Amino acid sequence: MSLTNLRCTACGLLYDWRQLQNLCTVCHKPLFPEYDLAAAGRTLTREALQGRGKSLWRYREVLPLPPEAEPVSLGEGGTPLLPVIKWGKNLGFSNLWVKDEAQNPTQSFKARGMTTAVSMAKYLGAKKLAVPSAGNAGGALAAYAARAGLEAHIFMPNDTPRANIIECRELGAHVTLINGLITDCGEDIARRKEAEGWFDVSTLKEPYRVEGKKTLGYELAEQSDWQLPDVILYPTGGGTGLIGMWKAFDEMEALGWIGKKRPRMFSVQAAGCAPIVRAFEAGEEAASEFPNAHTKASGLRVPKAVGDFLMLRILRESGGGAIAVEDEAMIRVTREIGSAEGLFVAPEGAACFAALRSLCSLGKITPEERLVIFNTGSGIKYLECYQS
Repeated sequence: MSLTNLRCTACGLLYDWRQLQNLCTVCHKPLFPEYDLAAAGRTLTREALQGRGKSLWRYREVLPLPPEAEPVSLGEGGTPLLPVIKWGKNLGFSNLWVKDEAQNPTQSFKARGMTTAVSMAKYLGAKKLAVPSAGNAGGALAAYAARAGLEAHIFMPNDTPRANIIECRELGAHVTLINGLITDCGEDIARRKEAEGWFDVSTLKEPYRVEGKKTLGYELAEQSDWQLPDVILYPTGGGTGLIGMWKAFDEMEALGWIGKKRPRMFSVQAAGCAPIVRAFEAGEEAASEFPNAHTKASGLRVPKAVGDFLMLRILRESGGGAIAVEDEAMIRVTREIGSAEGLFVAPEGAACFAALRSLCSLGKITPEERLVIFNTGSGIKYLECYQS
């Protein structure tokens, strides 16, 4: 077992991983697992990976579950890294790729975080799990909780895409619809969780969803023959994937798998909800809550993220940036990608393709660079967006 402890990402206080933990009890910031990477590296090598299955649990030594425990798994991870040929050629790009997370269980990248979070919650004795969700996280929790034999309590804005609501209910979850945003859903859980006996698995408010998401970085490196791309465009709501990948890059360097070079990371948000973009442009270290948040890309409608300071630090350290995209541009480019590449991407993923055009016109990205876009889910979950 290479997991050693949990550490606060802000004040550095250490916590015991053997107990259920949420945020740091002192500064109320996220906790991250730490590993004995020297011990992990004795069995987890690049060569050893060649004989392992494609599930993200192939990286077991740098994931939190003790070796004697069986993961709660639906076969998540191992999603393809696909060349974007025709659409990329129109922009002059010959080395543009998309990591298609729609091919995960429950059709989104949220499966990665929930397999690790639910596995650890079950191992540590939780019986009832609760999450605020704009859609895909709720569906993933419902699925993994059902697999684990645990209760799932999911709070969603009442305008969440119908496919997500139906998915959660048909998977046996208790669904509560709220007249408000995901932040209002989170506040409801916070008020009720102690009395109801719920363990809160909100984005970055427990330590292990980020560990599943960091496997995006491990897979990207492995699929790229251990050469990271020049640029990554990532649709950012809560930002766990962006943060997790950065953690993975540091771990892989410590394992001796990659060098010090890092991609320039770009956070892509919706114009109607762009707290990270606004804070980045203002030079701020944290993002204030975005007023009157609205966007059809429900996964981007996160007006205040607990990991904002981590995202902003990564964007600056990497030499990247943050950019906002109008809803109309996302919806328009969805059809462009679909007809050119055969992928029905989620609006959040489409936002990254639209953002690429803007970044090219601004001279922040050049066609000679190797780029990877993350499509975080399937457009089939967002049919209301395309009815008109």
